[in-house]
Amino acid sequence: MIAVVDLKISNLASVSNALRQVGASEHVPATRANVPGADAVILPGVGAYGDGMASLREQGLIEPIRVAVRGGTPVLGICLGMQLMASCSSEFGDHEGLGLLPGRVERLVADRPGYRVPNIGWCDVSPTRKGVLFPDAAGGCYYHVHSFHLVADDPAMVAATTEFSGRSVAVAIESGNLFGVQFHAEKSQDDGLAILSRFLRHVGARSGANA
Repeated sequence: MIAVVDLKISNLASVSNALRQVGASEHVPATRANVPGADAVILPGVGAYGDGMASLREQGLIEPIRVAVRGGTPVLGICLGMQLMASCSSEFGDHEGLGLLPGRVERLVADRPGYRVPNIGWCDVSPTRKGVLFPDAAGGCYYHVHSFHLVADDPAMVAATTEFSGRSVAVAIESGNLFGVQFHAEKSQDDGLAILSRFLRHVGARSGANA
């Protein structure tokens, strides 16, 4: 069972449709009760960091997600969801995050011609190594909508980057059972569906090994 977090500030229809396309028919809304026992947790989202954390707090999901992570449950954060996994963010003030990925979320800097914030559109993504999300270390083109980005304390957590205003920006994370993508995998056509499919295969292999 895949538990999908609803932050109440975004439309989950595209995420649900994408999951069905890659064969994840058994996905349900995340609750305090089902998150600790889920095979995986998917944390999608758009909007402001503070609003996202407030929604998790109001739903009582912060500690269940942390418990699931400590138990080894795979978690995939998408867009704001990946950012919420970090330690903190400076978006509209200082906010504490879930603290799953040591690092901070900072505003993109657009100081070269042709770049602006927010970064909206299709961007080429370059994997930094082979892993679950990018098993062949082959890149792709993915749809981004963001004004902030995750700066990881440990560069080894970064699974892929994109170039923005002359800087390398982390857009995918892999660290143990934690995964994250800054881009909208559910809106990135075949490349995005491939990311979701690889994550689900990883979840399935893990569930089978633990059966």
